[in-house]
Amino acid sequence: MATVILVRHGRTSANVGGVLAGRTPGVRLDETGVAQAEKAAARLAAVPLAAVVSSPLERCRQTAQAVARAQAGPVRVVADKGLTECDYGEWQGRPLKELVKEPLWKVVQGQPSAAHFPGGESLAAMQARVVDAVRRRDAAVEAAHGPGAVWVAVSHGDLVKAVLADALGMHLDLFQRINVDPASVSIVRYTSTRPFVLATNTHDGDLSWLAPPPAKGRARKRAASTDAVVGGGAGPASPAS
Repeated sequence: MATVILVRHGRTSANVGGVLAGRTPGVRLDETGVAQAEKAAARLAAVPLAAVVSSPLERCRQTAQAVARAQAGPVRVVADKGLTECDYGEWQGRPLKELVKEPLWKVVQGQPSAAHFPGGESLAAMQARVVDAVRRRDAAVEAAHGPGAVWVAVSHGDLVKAVLADALGMHLDLFQRINVDPASVSIVRYTSTRPFVLATNTHDGDLSWLAPPPAKGRARKRAASTDAVVGGGAGPASPAS
């Protein structure tokens, strides 16, 4: 099975200003966001990536390009519309301090599965779209590069939360319990048995343990990791071991 590293884009001025940017063109990383993207890229430099896939929006492409540049070998950033931001319709571009007064705000917070943005997309449709995109891409990466392959998907906060909720088996109505910060790293491994959520919303720490194991150890690792380890197991081995 392949492993997907979910990266949210770095901070933008819209994030700081409390504006729901949505799919507004031209929203780019601010100075802090650029630094955040570079830090995430430095963490991921220890992991040979089979692919870097991004939402087409600028802030995600900037983040994805930082990740690709930090790799030891050339990696091309591929855009995937399935990873693009939720279509917030008439909410797009509006300040959050105004949106909290809308009746729909309580639905978005308490029953997201029933939320449909006026003139835009429902949160349920957004989740179905991004989960399908990630799972299809994950299967393609494994088919092309083998079960030890690791790849990156750079997307947006609500979309990363939606993928994590699906992997955790959570109903969409509970996805607001998940926090995903700018430029944070979350990790999911899909298997024939179930998805395994290996990390959520991380900002620091060594990720070299994600590097694919030597070929001689791959078959053993694949067989062992499709089932949950009762008792928690011994944790990941060092790539050098």
